[in-house]
Amino acid sequence: MSAWKIATWNVNSIKVRLEQVRNWLAEHRPDVLCLQETKQTDADFPVAAIRECGYRVHCNGQKTYNGVATLSKNEAELLATALPDYADPQKRLLAVEVDGACVVNLYVPNGAEVGSDKYAYKLEWLARLNDYTARLSRDYTDLILTGDFNIAPTDADTHDAEEWRGKVLCSEPERAALNAILDQGLKDTHRLFAQDPKDFSWWDYRAAAFRRNRGLRIDLILASEPLAARCQTALIDKAPRTLERPSDHAPVMAVFGMG
Repeated sequence: MSAWKIATWNVNSIKVRLEQVRNWLAEHRPDVLCLQETKQTDADFPVAAIRECGYRVHCNGQKTYNGVATLSKNEAELLATALPDYADPQKRLLAVEVDGACVVNLYVPNGAEVGSDKYAYKLEWLARLNDYTARLSRDYTDLILTGDFNIAPTDADTHDAEEWRGKVLCSEPERAALNAILDQGLKDTHRLFAQDPKDFSWWDYRAAAFRRNRGLRIDLILASEPLAARCQTALIDKAPRTLERPSDHAPVMAVFGMG
C-alpha cells in the first residue's frame, strides 16, 4: 500500500443518502470512510449494499438520531463503541484498528446553545474524549480522530467570525476543549496545506447557505504526528453537497504515504 486514503462524511441519514454513499465510494475508493448521523440501528444498517461496493462495515447506531459507521476495504478490528467509563446512551463513537492505524470515528454533540444542558453535556463529552485520546496516543503510533466535531477550530473556519462569536460551535470553551485534544500530539490535516480561505464542510439547509458559501469547517481529520508527517493531501469534496437531497455536510479526505 503506497498511499492510504481516509475520509469522513456526516451523511445525515444513511437511508436517505445510501446511493450517494455508494456512488462516492465507487468514484473515490477510500481505504476507510467514516460516516456520522447514520440514524439507523445496527440491525437496519444497509451492510449488504455497502459490501457490494467492496467494503466491510462496523456500525454503532440507534433509531432516528446519531449513529456512526466505519467502512473499510480491509478487515478492521473493533476496539470501542463508547467512551471508557462513561454511561451514555447516545451512539457517537466507533474506534477500530485498520491497516495498522487506530481510527476513531466521532459524532461530537452539537451543544444546542451556550449555557444549556446540552452544551454542558458536550463539554463533558469532550473532556472524556480528551482522556481517551491520551490513552490511545500512548498505545498507537498511527492514530486518527475524525468525524463531525461540531466545532469550528478557529475564526478562519467560519464564513463570518463576528456573526459566530461566542455562539455554539465557535465558543471559546469548545475551542479550548478541541485544542486540548490536539495537544495530545494530533495535527489538523486540513491545515497542513495551503487551502481556500473559505473552505467549509457544513452549510445550513436554510437561507441558501451553500449557494452563498455561508458555512463552517467542523468535519475534521486529526492525525498523530508520525501520520501527519506522511500526509500528502487534504481536501473537502463539495460535489455531493450540490446533489438533489444532499446531506448538509460534505466529505472530507486526507491521503497518507504508507510503507
